[in-house]
Amino acid sequence: MAKTIVVKQVGSPIRRPAVQRETLKGLGLNKMNRTRELEDTPSVRGMVNKIPHLVKITEERG
Repeated sequence: MAKTIVVKQVGSPIRRPAVQRETLKGLGLNKMNRTRELEDTPSVRGMVNKIPHLVKITEERG
């Protein structure tokens, strides 16, 4: 079974650079307090690390 992480959006993309908004969309997030369970891969971790002020890792599974 693959490791997964649960990512929650805690910040608003309003008045943020387009690159940060696109990163949120790439993670499957677009509204406040939404959560997504994503595979724990280096690319997903990199996306989360680019916008630490907008998202929070709430749980790590596996």
